[in-house]
Amino acid sequence: MADQLSRPTLHMQRIFNAPRALLWAAWTRPEMVVAWLGPVEWPAVSVVQDLRVGGAYRACLKNAEDGRLLWQSGVYKEIEEPSRLSFTFQWEGSHEDGEPVVTLVTVTFEELADGRTRMDFTHADLKSEESVTGHRYGWESTFGRLESWIARQGHQRE
Repeated sequence: MADQLSRPTLHMQRIFNAPRALLWAAWTRPEMVVAWLGPVEWPAVSVVQDLRVGGAYRACLKNAEDGRLLWQSGVYKEIEEPSRLSFTFQWEGSHEDGEPVVTLVTVTFEELADGRTRMDFTHADLKSEESVTGHRYGWESTFGRLESWIARQGHQRE
């Protein structure tokens, strides 16, 4: 347990030009998640979710250049619609970090007065500072894809 307490945490915050309900749906509906999950080089090709506390999820990312697959999975720990989502996160098989460890992702959504949403994102219990750097890059790219996906939803509604 002491090892887990000393493991690094990644914290990020981003404001999206979208209502909280859309951000919640983007994270909790597999047909939406698959459209934005994964960094540019590793977009998701499959997402399955059992959205309930204790339910599992699994996602497959596919390398855009050579087609390699990278699987991630976990279990939902907290679901407080539409404001908080917490789940374990683990790579399946070896990854750039080496042997996978179970980490914890927590995402909160705060509706702002101007109709935008602040997303606070925490990825806890990472293996090392190097892992924090790698995950920061991956999540930044992923959230850029989420932002682009949200922008396309707005155009489709007009």
